[in-house]
Amino acid sequence: MQGGVGAYTRILARHYADLGHQVFIYADHRATEDHRNIHLTATVRHWGRGTIGKIRRWAQDNALDVINLQFETAAYGMSAWVHFLPGIVRDVPVVTTFHDLLPPYLFPKAGKARDWIVMHLARQSAGVIVTNHEDYLRLKDLQTTVLIPIGSNISNALPADYDRAEWRSKANATDADFLVAYFGFMNRTKGIDILLEDTAQLIGAGYPVKLVMIGGRTGTSDPANHTYAQEIEQLISELGIAEYITWTGYVDDEAVSAFLTCCDCVSLPFTDGASYRRGSLMAAIQHGCAIITTKPQVKIPAFVDGENMLLARYELISDSTPPFLHVSPGILQLYRDEALRKRLKSGARRLSAKFRWDNIAADNIRFFRQVIDATKKDIR
Repeated sequence: MQGGVGAYTRILARHYADLGHQVFIYADHRATEDHRNIHLTATVRHWGRGTIGKIRRWAQDNALDVINLQFETAAYGMSAWVHFLPGIVRDVPVVTTFHDLLPPYLFPKAGKARDWIVMHLARQSAGVIVTNHEDYLRLKDLQTTVLIPIGSNISNALPADYDRAEWRSKANATDADFLVAYFGFMNRTKGIDILLEDTAQLIGAGYPVKLVMIGGRTGTSDPANHTYAQEIEQLISELGIAEYITWTGYVDDEAVSAFLTCCDCVSLPFTDGASYRRGSLMAAIQHGCAIITTKPQVKIPAFVDGENMLLARYELISDSTPPFLHVSPGILQLYRDEALRKRLKSGARRLSAKFRWDNIAADNIRFFRQVIDATKKDIR
Protein backbone atom coordinates (compact mmCIF):
# COMPACT_ATOMS: atom_id res chain seq x y z
CA MET A 1 0.00 0.00 0.00
CA GLN A 2 1.39 3.43 -0.97
CA GLY A 3 0.90 6.36 1.33
CA GLY A 4 0.98 6.94 5.06
CA VAL A 5 -0.46 3.69 6.44
CA GLY A 6 1.69 1.49 4.22
CA ALA A 7 4.86 3.34 5.21
CA TYR A 8 3.80 3.33 8.89
CA THR A 9 3.34 -0.43 8.81
CA ARG A 10 6.70 -1.08 7.18
CA ILE A 11 8.64 1.16 9.57
CA LEU A 12 6.96 -0.26 12.66
CA ALA A 13 7.39 -3.86 11.50
CA ARG A 14 11.11 -3.30 10.98
CA HIS A 15 11.47 -1.81 14.46
CA TYR A 16 9.73 -4.87 15.92
CA ALA A 17 12.02 -7.15 13.93
CA ASP A 18 15.13 -5.25 14.99
CA LEU A 19 14.05 -5.81 18.61
CA GLY A 20 14.12 -9.57 17.95
CA HIS A 21 10.41 -10.21 17.42
CA GLN A 22 9.26 -12.50 14.61
CA VAL A 23 6.87 -10.47 12.46
CA PHE A 24 4.36 -12.00 10.06
CA ILE A 25 2.51 -9.81 7.56
CA TYR A 26 -0.52 -10.75 5.46
CA ALA A 27 -0.81 -8.25 2.65
CA ASP A 28 -1.80 -7.25 -0.85
CA HIS A 29 -0.03 -9.15 -3.64
CA ARG A 30 1.98 -6.03 -4.56
CA ALA A 31 3.70 -5.76 -1.16
CA THR A 32 7.44 -6.45 -0.82
CA GLU A 33 9.76 -6.93 2.15
CA ASP A 34 13.33 -8.20 2.60
CA HIS A 35 13.97 -8.03 6.37
CA ARG A 36 15.12 -11.44 7.69
CA ASN A 37 12.76 -11.35 10.70
CA ILE A 38 9.72 -10.29 8.68
CA HIS A 39 7.75 -13.08 7.00
CA LEU A 40 5.53 -11.68 4.27
CA THR A 41 2.53 -13.42 2.76
CA ALA A 42 1.63 -11.17 -0.16
CA THR A 43 -1.14 -13.03 -1.97
CA VAL A 44 -4.30 -10.95 -1.55
CA ARG A 45 -6.09 -9.67 -4.64
CA HIS A 46 -9.50 -9.18 -3.03
CA TRP A 47 -10.29 -8.68 0.66
CA GLY A 48 -13.48 -10.75 0.60
CA ARG A 49 -14.93 -13.33 2.97
CA GLY A 50 -12.60 -16.02 1.67
CA THR A 51 -9.53 -13.93 2.44
CA ILE A 52 -10.62 -13.36 6.04
CA GLY A 53 -10.94 -17.13 6.48
CA LYS A 54 -7.44 -17.58 5.07
CA ILE A 55 -6.13 -15.08 7.64
CA ARG A 56 -7.52 -17.29 10.41
CA ARG A 57 -5.65 -20.33 9.05
CA TRP A 58 -2.49 -18.23 8.49
CA ALA A 59 -2.59 -17.08 12.13
CA GLN A 60 -2.98 -20.66 13.36
CA ASP A 61 -0.25 -22.04 11.09
CA ASN A 62 2.23 -19.44 12.36
CA ALA A 63 1.17 -19.69 16.03
CA LEU A 64 0.73 -15.94 16.28
CA ASP A 65 0.42 -14.34 19.71
CA VAL A 66 -1.49 -11.31 18.42
CA ILE A 67 -2.78 -9.86 15.16
CA ASN A 68 -2.43 -6.11 14.62
CA LEU A 69 -4.89 -4.90 11.97
CA GLN A 70 -3.80 -1.63 10.39
CA PHE A 71 -7.15 -0.08 9.53
CA GLU A 72 -8.23 2.87 7.47
CA THR A 73 -11.55 3.09 5.70
CA ALA A 74 -10.20 3.49 2.16
CA ALA A 75 -7.87 0.47 2.44
CA TYR A 76 -8.60 -3.22 1.82
CA GLY A 77 -10.60 -2.34 -1.26
CA MET A 78 -13.18 -0.83 1.12
CA SER A 79 -14.29 -4.39 1.90
CA ALA A 80 -16.88 -4.78 4.65
CA TRP A 81 -15.47 -8.18 5.62
CA VAL A 82 -12.37 -6.72 7.27
CA HIS A 83 -14.63 -5.29 9.99
CA PHE A 84 -15.50 -8.84 11.09
CA LEU A 85 -11.91 -10.12 11.37
CA PRO A 86 -11.82 -10.30 15.22
CA GLY A 87 -14.90 -12.51 15.35
CA ILE A 88 -13.75 -14.77 12.52
CA VAL A 89 -10.19 -15.28 13.80
CA ARG A 90 -11.33 -15.90 17.41
CA ASP A 91 -8.33 -17.95 18.58
CA VAL A 92 -5.85 -15.04 18.35
CA PRO A 93 -6.47 -11.61 19.93
CA VAL A 94 -6.84 -8.85 17.35
CA VAL A 95 -5.56 -5.37 18.14
CA THR A 96 -6.86 -2.84 15.63
CA THR A 97 -4.89 0.32 14.93
CA PHE A 98 -7.39 2.87 13.62
CA HIS A 99 -5.81 5.44 11.33
CA ASP A 100 -9.26 6.95 10.87
CA LEU A 101 -12.84 6.25 11.95
CA LEU A 102 -14.54 7.34 8.75
CA PRO A 103 -17.63 5.31 7.83
CA PRO A 104 -17.05 3.17 4.72
CA TYR A 105 -19.24 2.94 1.64
CA LEU A 106 -21.23 -0.29 1.89
CA PHE A 107 -24.19 -0.04 -0.47
CA PRO A 108 -26.73 2.62 -1.51
CA LYS A 109 -28.74 4.02 1.42
CA ALA A 110 -26.66 2.08 3.99
CA GLY A 111 -27.25 4.91 6.46
CA LYS A 112 -26.48 4.10 10.09
CA ALA A 113 -24.99 0.74 9.11
CA ARG A 114 -21.89 2.59 7.92
CA ASP A 115 -21.16 3.95 11.40
CA TRP A 116 -22.20 0.72 13.08
CA ILE A 117 -19.73 -1.43 11.15
CA VAL A 118 -16.72 0.67 12.21
CA MET A 119 -17.79 0.66 15.86
CA HIS A 120 -18.40 -3.08 15.60
CA LEU A 121 -14.76 -3.57 14.64
CA ALA A 122 -13.63 -1.42 17.58
CA ARG A 123 -15.85 -3.22 20.11
CA GLN A 124 -14.92 -6.70 18.90
CA SER A 125 -11.17 -6.01 18.93
CA ALA A 126 -9.25 -7.24 21.97
CA GLY A 127 -7.42 -3.92 21.94
CA VAL A 128 -7.69 -0.62 20.10
CA ILE A 129 -4.89 1.77 19.21
CA VAL A 130 -5.77 5.22 17.92
CA THR A 131 -3.16 7.53 16.48
CA ASN A 132 -4.74 10.89 17.17
CA HIS A 133 -6.77 12.83 19.72
CA GLU A 134 -9.92 13.07 17.59
CA ASP A 135 -10.37 9.31 17.37
CA TYR A 136 -9.38 8.82 21.00
CA LEU A 137 -12.25 11.06 22.10
CA ARG A 138 -14.66 8.83 20.19
CA LEU A 139 -13.34 5.54 21.55
CA LYS A 140 -12.02 6.47 25.00
CA ASP A 141 -14.98 4.78 26.72
CA LEU A 142 -13.73 1.42 25.45
CA GLN A 143 -11.48 0.16 28.24
CA THR A 144 -8.99 -1.31 25.79
CA THR A 145 -8.22 1.94 23.91
CA VAL A 146 -4.84 3.70 23.96
CA LEU A 147 -3.43 6.68 22.05
CA ILE A 148 -0.06 6.02 20.41
CA PRO A 149 0.98 8.63 17.81
CA ILE A 150 2.45 7.96 14.41
CA GLY A 151 6.01 8.97 13.62
CA SER A 152 7.44 10.43 10.46
CA ASN A 153 7.50 8.09 7.48
CA ILE A 154 10.54 9.99 6.23
CA SER A 155 13.84 9.59 8.05
CA ASN A 156 15.79 12.79 8.59
CA ALA A 157 18.77 11.73 6.48
CA LEU A 158 20.15 14.20 3.95
CA PRO A 159 22.16 13.10 0.90
CA ALA A 160 25.89 12.93 1.66
CA ASP A 161 26.59 15.72 -0.84
CA TYR A 162 23.65 17.93 0.21
CA ASP A 163 23.96 21.52 -0.96
CA ARG A 164 21.14 23.91 -0.09
CA ALA A 165 21.49 26.12 -3.16
CA GLU A 166 21.54 23.08 -5.45
CA TRP A 167 18.33 21.66 -4.00
CA ARG A 168 16.62 25.04 -4.10
CA SER A 169 17.60 25.23 -7.75
CA LYS A 170 15.85 21.89 -8.32
CA ALA A 171 12.75 23.59 -6.91
CA ASN A 172 13.27 26.51 -9.33
CA ALA A 173 14.12 28.84 -6.42
CA THR A 174 17.07 31.12 -5.75
CA ASP A 175 18.20 32.55 -2.41
CA ALA A 176 16.12 35.63 -3.20
CA ASP A 177 12.93 33.57 -3.45
CA PHE A 178 10.76 32.50 -0.52
CA LEU A 179 10.34 28.77 -1.04
CA VAL A 180 7.17 27.23 0.39
CA ALA A 181 6.92 23.43 0.50
CA TYR A 182 3.91 21.15 0.52
CA PHE A 183 4.44 17.44 1.21
CA GLY A 184 2.01 14.57 0.83
CA PHE A 185 -0.57 13.01 -1.42
CA MET A 186 -3.59 14.95 -2.59
CA ASN A 187 -7.07 14.75 -1.17
CA ARG A 188 -9.77 17.26 -0.35
CA THR A 189 -8.87 17.54 3.32
CA LYS A 190 -5.31 18.68 2.54
CA GLY A 191 -6.37 22.22 1.55
CA ILE A 192 -4.17 22.33 -1.55
CA ASP A 193 -6.68 24.60 -3.28
CA ILE A 194 -6.33 27.06 -0.38
CA LEU A 195 -2.54 26.99 -0.64
CA LEU A 196 -2.64 27.56 -4.40
CA GLU A 197 -5.11 30.44 -4.23
CA ASP A 198 -3.13 32.13 -1.45
CA THR A 199 0.14 31.59 -3.33
CA ALA A 200 -1.41 33.24 -6.38
CA GLN A 201 -2.44 36.24 -4.24
CA LEU A 202 1.07 36.66 -2.87
CA ILE A 203 2.65 36.35 -6.31
CA GLY A 204 0.14 38.85 -7.68
CA ALA A 205 1.13 41.27 -4.90
CA GLY A 206 4.76 41.05 -5.97
CA TYR A 207 6.18 38.71 -3.33
CA PRO A 208 8.91 36.31 -4.58
CA VAL A 209 7.09 33.13 -3.59
CA LYS A 210 7.86 29.75 -5.14
CA LEU A 211 6.07 26.52 -4.32
CA VAL A 212 7.53 23.00 -4.31
CA MET A 213 5.08 20.10 -4.17
CA ILE A 214 7.00 17.16 -2.73
CA GLY A 215 6.05 13.55 -3.48
CA GLY A 216 3.63 11.67 -5.69
CA ARG A 217 0.30 13.28 -6.40
CA THR A 218 -2.01 10.43 -5.35
CA GLY A 219 -1.71 7.16 -3.45
CA THR A 220 -3.47 3.86 -4.13
CA SER A 221 -6.23 3.92 -1.52
CA ASP A 222 -8.98 6.24 -2.73
CA PRO A 223 -10.01 6.77 -6.38
CA ALA A 224 -11.58 10.11 -5.41
CA ASN A 225 -8.07 11.50 -4.91
CA HIS A 226 -7.39 11.15 -8.63
CA THR A 227 -10.45 13.26 -9.40
CA TYR A 228 -9.27 15.90 -6.92
CA ALA A 229 -5.81 15.92 -8.54
CA GLN A 230 -7.41 16.76 -11.88
CA GLU A 231 -9.34 19.60 -10.27
CA ILE A 232 -6.10 20.96 -8.80
CA GLU A 233 -4.43 20.92 -12.21
CA GLN A 234 -7.37 22.89 -13.60
CA LEU A 235 -7.14 25.41 -10.74
CA ILE A 236 -3.43 25.98 -11.37
CA SER A 237 -4.21 26.68 -15.00
CA GLU A 238 -6.96 29.14 -14.07
CA LEU A 239 -4.70 30.94 -11.57
CA GLY A 240 -1.85 31.13 -14.07
CA ILE A 241 0.84 30.09 -11.57
CA ALA A 242 2.20 26.90 -13.16
CA GLU A 243 5.64 28.47 -13.69
CA TYR A 244 5.97 29.15 -9.95
CA ILE A 245 5.30 25.54 -8.95
CA THR A 246 7.71 22.59 -9.04
CA TRP A 247 6.33 19.06 -8.80
CA THR A 248 8.98 16.60 -7.65
CA GLY A 249 6.94 13.48 -8.32
CA TYR A 250 7.74 10.42 -6.24
CA VAL A 251 11.26 10.77 -4.81
CA ASP A 252 13.24 8.75 -2.26
CA ASP A 253 13.53 9.66 1.42
CA GLU A 254 16.85 11.49 1.00
CA ALA A 255 15.34 13.75 -1.65
CA VAL A 256 12.28 14.44 0.51
CA SER A 257 14.62 15.37 3.38
CA ALA A 258 16.63 17.63 1.11
CA PHE A 259 13.58 19.49 -0.20
CA LEU A 260 12.11 19.90 3.30
CA THR A 261 15.44 21.16 4.62
CA CYS A 262 16.11 23.67 1.84
CA CYS A 263 12.67 25.31 1.92
CA ASP A 264 11.86 28.44 3.93
CA CYS A 265 8.61 27.09 5.33
CA VAL A 266 6.18 24.20 4.99
CA SER A 267 2.49 24.93 4.48
CA LEU A 268 -0.06 22.22 5.32
CA PRO A 269 -3.53 23.85 5.38
CA PHE A 270 -5.60 20.84 6.43
CA THR A 271 -9.27 21.72 6.18
CA ASP A 272 -10.05 19.54 9.20
CA GLY A 273 -7.23 20.92 11.34
CA ALA A 274 -3.74 19.81 12.30
CA SER A 275 -3.64 16.39 13.89
CA TYR A 276 -1.36 13.56 14.95
CA ARG A 277 -2.93 11.56 12.11
CA ARG A 278 -1.09 13.63 9.51
CA GLY A 279 2.14 11.93 8.47
CA SER A 280 3.19 14.91 6.38
CA LEU A 281 2.99 17.13 9.47
CA MET A 282 5.05 14.59 11.42
CA ALA A 283 7.69 14.71 8.66
CA ALA A 284 7.86 18.50 8.79
CA ILE A 285 8.22 18.38 12.58
CA GLN A 286 10.90 15.69 12.32
CA HIS A 287 12.90 17.89 9.94
CA GLY A 288 12.64 20.97 12.15
CA CYS A 289 10.78 23.02 9.56
CA ALA A 290 9.05 26.36 10.02
CA ILE A 291 5.47 25.12 9.72
CA ILE A 292 2.21 26.87 9.01
CA THR A 293 -0.82 24.63 9.35
CA THR A 294 -4.38 24.93 10.67
CA LYS A 295 -5.72 25.08 14.20
CA PRO A 296 -6.68 21.60 15.47
CA GLN A 297 -10.36 20.84 15.92
CA VAL A 298 -9.63 19.41 19.37
CA LYS A 299 -7.14 20.43 22.02
CA ILE A 300 -3.63 19.13 21.29
CA PRO A 301 -1.32 20.46 24.02
CA ALA A 302 1.85 19.65 22.08
CA PHE A 303 0.98 22.04 19.24
CA VAL A 304 1.79 25.58 20.41
CA ASP A 305 0.99 28.49 18.09
CA GLY A 306 4.01 30.71 17.57
CA GLU A 307 6.40 28.32 19.33
CA ASN A 308 6.61 25.16 17.22
CA MET A 309 4.22 26.04 14.38
CA LEU A 310 1.85 28.75 13.17
CA LEU A 311 -1.82 27.81 13.39
CA ALA A 312 -4.14 29.44 10.86
CA ARG A 313 -7.77 29.78 11.97
CA TYR A 314 -11.06 29.79 10.15
CA GLU A 315 -12.49 33.31 10.02
CA LEU A 316 -16.15 34.30 9.96
CA ILE A 317 -17.28 37.55 8.37
CA SER A 318 -20.96 37.12 9.24
CA ASP A 319 -23.45 34.45 10.23
CA SER A 320 -24.81 34.44 6.68
CA THR A 321 -21.50 33.46 5.03
CA PRO A 322 -19.42 30.31 5.44
CA PRO A 323 -16.12 30.53 7.35
CA PHE A 324 -12.97 30.90 5.28
CA LEU A 325 -9.36 29.88 5.76
CA HIS A 326 -6.19 31.56 4.48
CA VAL A 327 -2.53 30.72 5.00
CA SER A 328 -1.20 33.73 3.09
CA PRO A 329 -1.00 35.95 6.23
CA GLY A 330 1.13 33.30 7.93
CA ILE A 331 3.35 32.82 4.89
CA LEU A 332 3.80 36.58 4.65
CA GLN A 333 4.59 36.77 8.38
CA LEU A 334 7.29 34.11 7.99
CA TYR A 335 8.67 35.83 4.89
CA ARG A 336 9.11 39.08 6.81
CA ASP A 337 10.32 37.66 10.15
CA GLU A 338 13.49 35.55 10.09
CA ALA A 339 13.59 35.38 13.91
CA LEU A 340 10.13 33.79 13.92
CA ARG A 341 11.25 31.22 11.36
CA LYS A 342 14.21 30.29 13.55
CA ARG A 343 12.00 30.04 16.65
CA LEU A 344 9.52 27.75 14.92
CA LYS A 345 12.32 25.54 13.61
CA SER A 346 13.82 25.18 17.08
CA GLY A 347 10.40 24.43 18.53
CA ALA A 348 9.72 21.78 15.89
CA ARG A 349 13.03 20.06 16.62
CA ARG A 350 12.18 19.89 20.33
CA LEU A 351 8.71 18.58 19.54
CA SER A 352 10.10 15.84 17.27
CA ALA A 353 11.35 13.83 20.26
CA LYS A 354 7.70 13.02 21.04
CA PHE A 355 7.34 11.07 17.79
CA ARG A 356 10.46 8.88 17.72
CA TRP A 357 9.83 5.46 16.19
CA ASP A 358 11.73 3.53 18.87
CA ASN A 359 9.38 4.94 21.51
CA ILE A 360 6.32 4.26 19.36
CA ALA A 361 7.40 0.64 18.76
CA ALA A 362 8.03 0.10 22.48
CA ASP A 363 4.60 1.51 23.38
CA ASN A 364 2.91 -0.79 20.85
CA ILE A 365 4.74 -3.89 22.11
CA ARG A 366 3.86 -2.99 25.69
CA PHE A 367 0.18 -2.72 24.76
CA PHE A 368 0.24 -6.00 22.81
CA ARG A 369 1.59 -7.76 25.90
CA GLN A 370 -1.16 -6.25 28.05
CA VAL A 371 -3.79 -7.51 25.61
CA ILE A 372 -2.22 -10.97 25.40
CA ASP A 373 -2.06 -11.25 29.21
CA ALA A 374 -5.67 -10.06 29.57
CA THR A 375 -6.81 -12.58 26.96
CA LYS A 376 -5.08 -15.43 28.80
CA LYS A 377 -6.79 -14.41 32.05
CA ASP A 378 -10.18 -14.40 30.31
CA ILE A 379 -9.55 -17.92 29.01
CA ARG A 380 -8.74 -19.15 32.51
